[in-house]
Formats: sequence, structure tokens, C-alpha cells
Amino acid sequence: MKLLIVDDEALTRQGLISSINWKSLNIQSVYQADDGIHGLDLAKKHRPEIILSDVRMPRMDGIQMAEALAELLPDTAVIFMSGYSDKEYLKAAIKLKAVSYVEKPLDPSEIQEAVLEAASRIEAALLRKQSDSQQKSAKLALLLTQPWRKTERSYEDLLKDFPFPVTEHTYFTSVIVKLQNPQAGPEAVFTDIYRNFRAYLQKYDLSCLFLFKHEQHIVYHLIGNRRPDETTLDKASLWLKDQFSVFGNFFISVGNTVCGIEHAYDSYTSAVILSHSSFFYDYGTILDSLDLALSTPGGLFQDPTAPLQEALSSRNQEETLRILKEVFQYFRTHRDFLPNQVRDIYYQMFLCLQTAFSQAQLSPAADPFRTSGIMTLMEKCDTLSDLHQKLTELSESFFAAAAETLQENSTTFLIKDFISKHYKNPTLSVKDISEHVYLSTSYVCTLFKAETGQTLNQYITEFRMEKAKKLLGDPRYKITDISSRVGYADGNYFGKSFKKIVGLSPSEYREKILK
Repeated sequence: MKLLIVDDEALTRQGLISSINWKSLNIQSVYQADDGIHGLDLAKKHRPEIILSDVRMPRMDGIQMAEALAELLPDTAVIFMSGYSDKEYLKAAIKLKAVSYVEKPLDPSEIQEAVLEAASRIEAALLRKQSDSQQKSAKLALLLTQPWRKTERSYEDLLKDFPFPVTEHTYFTSVIVKLQNPQAGPEAVFTDIYRNFRAYLQKYDLSCLFLFKHEQHIVYHLIGNRRPDETTLDKASLWLKDQFSVFGNFFISVGNTVCGIEHAYDSYTSAVILSHSSFFYDYGTILDSLDLALSTPGGLFQDPTAPLQEALSSRNQEETLRILKEVFQYFRTHRDFLPNQVRDIYYQMFLCLQTAFSQAQLSPAADPFRTSGIMTLMEKCDTLSDLHQKLTELSESFFAAAAETLQENSTTFLIKDFISKHYKNPTLSVKDISEHVYLSTSYVCTLFKAETGQTLNQYITEFRMEKAKKLLGDPRYKITDISSRVGYADGNYFGKSFKKIVGLSPSEYREKILK
């Protein structure tokens, strides 16, 4: 803050300057004047937030000076000083809403208190002013996202509401930042970005309004009295991209530039359409009308489900990945499809893969669809690239699991399958397993150890513990219930076995994972 001392006595001015630690009061600059006329000139030049003024001075007294500054600096706080108990001066000071009236001889502690009170009032008034200004700007920004309609107020009155010059020939360009994570940062941070963006745009003779919409959308309206060229809009978009790069995945959509407030909604609508088409692009992309123009018109689309089913059932990995890549490349260049139409097609391909996992009779742990449904997997995919990557990853895991299964002895597979279906039975034994595969117990034990490196009992125990760990992650199940669900009639024995395998007791393990 800046402070101006106005007093015709030089000793008083110098005494005030030297006896008070102004920096500690957040006063960065202190100016001085010897009468009201010089004080008025300095106030006009430096625009101080606080004026510390004597009342009686030659040529122009403090009251006259304050009256002259009331319109020029309405937010400046005035503290009067006087060695006279003059009621008329005191009345005038009150009328001018002076912060304080300090009597001479001056007490530095009283001056400090008066300055702190003045600073507090100024900051409170500034916050109220900023809040009012932000609310007004947000209302105007919201107005520009709605179809133009005549209101009770005249067109001219509406234009006067803007905090900067707007005429019927003003240009509007809407820019939408779409955040994939609505909780990317606190609203105050985005407000700071807006202030900095507004300052950045000044060199291009542009102003700006902004608002949050639908949680994850930040709308900026670029406003200027001459049409911004393509280079200017590119630079503004890149500035925003740099600011938002720390908040995770996002897209920026730049609407068409229009002339006249009644057409501002058209610019916003074009930005919204671009924002919807972001599904087809990579994160961080800046979209404008040129991107839609470059889209290839949709030709005849061939349903990929039949050839995909054939490739999966015949275990043809190369053909499967080729089909997925071909579908992906098609929609990258034919963007006249709606995102939901593309999602429907990808749903059918996910369904083909789910069927392939099921028919291949792979181990439960190898099948991702046993723990997550198709919709759950797709909900995490916000873009076409996300869908393609997820489907490709699952396809590759399918072929890896299928190859591993083919390499495994068919008898071993039957044994594992039998255990996965009967592990809940407390009486499950090696004899039961050997009878199921029509082999002697000794041969089954030898074969399984040779193929897996584990004894049958070790495998059964570890299989049961993996199931128990999953159940312990669900607080609805009691530990005693879990022991019986994984094939242990004795809860104490289950606890000892679990700790031996996992290193923690069931209760300790549950406490750890549910933190």
C-alpha cells in the first residue's frame, strides 16, 4: 500500500516517517506534502490508499483537500490529525467518513492503530468489490452461453453492464476448456488463471469473461472491438494449454468468431460442438472449426464383430490386432459419427472378447471380465484412443493366457479347474482330484509337482488364501464366515494357515487394506 502524509510542519512529517516501521504495516511507499494543494497534486499522481493529513494548513486545509479527492479517489482512507479541539472540523471529518481523528501531540501507537484500521477497511472493501465484480462478470458470461432474447432492459443498457467497452460491433469468441477430472484443482486457482489470462490478452486489445459450467467445463469469452486474427487465437489457446497442463487430461475448443452480442451464443455453440468431438482426439488437443472441416465424410462402415469373432476363436492374434487397428483408424478419420454410436460398436467388440475368454476356459485369474463388467471397463475410457488401448491390452492378455494354457498339460488344467469349482468343500482331497481325472493319487501328485513346481496341497492352500484375501476386502463378511467360504471348517486353523502364507493374520490384513 501507499501512504501520503500532508502537514505544514516539516518536523511532524519527518517524525512520523522515522518513528514508525511502515513496512510492518504493509506500507511500501510513503509520500509527503506541506499543504493541501501539494497534497492534492501528489494524491492525483500516486493514488495512495491511505492519507494521513493535518486539518489546519495554509492555502488549502485537510478537509478541503479530502472533499476535492472524494470523487477522484473514493476508496482512499483519510486519517485526520489536529492540535485543536475544533468540533466543526470533527463534524466535517465524520461527514467525509474519515477512518480516524488523531489529536496532536501525536502518539505513534495511535497512528499505527489508525493505519491498521484503515488498511483493514480498504482490504474488506476491495474484497467486496472483487466479489461483486466477479458475480456480475459471471452473470454476463452466462448470458453469452444462452440464445439471444430481448429483455426488459434496452440493448444499450445491457452493453453498459460490461466492465469494458462493448458496442454493437464488438467481436466475441468462445473458448471451452474441458477437464477430464472435475476435481483437478480448487476454483480459486482457476480464478487466478482467469486474472492472468485477462492481463495476457490486453496486449492483443482483447478482454475476457469466464465461468464454470457443468463442473468440468471452463468457458472463456474473448471480447474485442476488432476481429482477432488466427495467430492471436492460436497464441491465446497455447497460453491456456500451458496453464492447464498441470491439471491432468483436458481439451481446448475454440469457437467461431462472431460480431455483435446477439450472435455470441453462436460462437459458444460452435465451441460446444467441438468439445463433443474431442472424443476422437488425443488429450491436450486444441480444436477449432478447421478440425471438423478436415474430417473425411463417413463411407460404408463394415461391422467388425463377425471377423473379430472368427479371429479370436481361431487364435489369430495378428488378424485380431489388425481388425482393432483398422476400426480405430476409420473413426479417427471419419468423425461424423456420434461418440455414442462409436461406443456402441466398441461395446460389441468388447462383448466378442468377453465371449472368447469364456469359451477358452482360461483360469479365473486370467479373465478380466470376471471382476469387471464391460460397462465398468468402458466407463473409464473417455476417448476413442482410450477405448482402442483398453481393447488392445485385453486382447493381448487373452492371447498370452491362451498360449500359457496350451502349453500346460491338459490333465493339470483339469485338476486346476476342479479345484476352482470345489475349493469351498472342506473335505476336498487329493483322492477326490485323482478320481476326477481317472489317475492314481501318486501319479497325480507327481505330475502336478512336475508341471507347476507346487504340491497339490500347496496349490489348494494358496488358491483358498487368494480367495480369502478378496473376501477380506469386503467389510460385509465376518472372518468366521470367510473361513467357511474358502473351505475351512476350523476358523483357528484358517487363521494360522492364512498368517503362514500371507504373513499377517486375517484381521491384520483386513485392517491394512481397508485403511
